[in-house]
Amino acid sequence: MSDAREEGGFWLYDLRVETVLDGRAPVCRHVEGESFRVEGETLVFDGAQRVSMYALAALLPLLPARQRPTDAADWMSTDAEVACPDPHCGGRFRIVRAGRRWFDHAATTGLPEARGTPYWQQEDGQ
Repeated sequence: MSDAREEGGFWLYDLRVETVLDGRAPVCRHVEGESFRVEGETLVFDGAQRVSMYALAALLPLLPARQRPTDAADWMSTDAEVACPDPHCGGRFRIVRAGRRWFDHAATTGLPEARGTPYWQQEDGQ
């Protein structure tokens, strides 16, 4: 049963994407432990963390799907690692769900008749 708040919005998982190596030397610039976060639509890099643009291009289509609730048996719920797109590279990226964040529909839509204050301009600082 959903509460009244859920009727006008949705939950997304925050994600942490961390570089892991599988024992093979990376061909691309992958450093074990480097990471970034996904909070709503935003990629958050701390300090001097870096990610290959080619690896990021492979990861980007999967991130919105991983943010959404899925069935426990769905591969999107169980398979947390994505390989670097270079077949000779040992780099992998572990995508971990790290908490949930509520988004109000009016704060995230582009539809003029349904629009509210954008979520990133709201006082709670999401």
